[in-house]
Amino acid sequence: METDLDPRLLRDAFGAFATGVTIVSGIDGDGVRCGLTANSFTSVSLDPPLLLVCPARGASALPALRSAGRFAVNVLTLDQQDVAEAFTRRGVDRFASGVWDDWHGLPVLSGAMANFACDLHAELDGGDHAILVGRIRALRTVPGTEPLLYLQGRFRQVHVPA
Repeated sequence: METDLDPRLLRDAFGAFATGVTIVSGIDGDGVRCGLTANSFTSVSLDPPLLLVCPARGASALPALRSAGRFAVNVLTLDQQDVAEAFTRRGVDRFASGVWDDWHGLPVLSGAMANFACDLHAELDGGDHAILVGRIRALRTVPGTEPLLYLQGRFRQVHVPA
């Protein structure tokens, strides 16, 4: 059953849920790094180890991530907001912000809260977004860091009482 929902109201309602911020990164067929910012990220399964990210269908990096069949997910810290913002822009060197390592043949953000190296396990239709399910091949974490959050259309931080 279809309903006529106001897109702005729907976006605002979705924005009421605080999320972490990730950068999905990879290498295209010509060996060029590519990536995008995604706040639609979640764990799927421990056995097998699966996660998912939901990039917009119009994301410039999506075709390259698909064809490569592998990607990394970088969970950003509070001090990596400038990197997140760079990855939302078109026509700029997105990798000029932050320090990037080559890890398992993928570009990963140094100092991120977590990095996941994944093989593309499945792609599902998510309307105006693609649902990429990644099978996790390797992971690393940096304990003691604060997450970068996204809420109501803005980057936020966790406010922990003293």
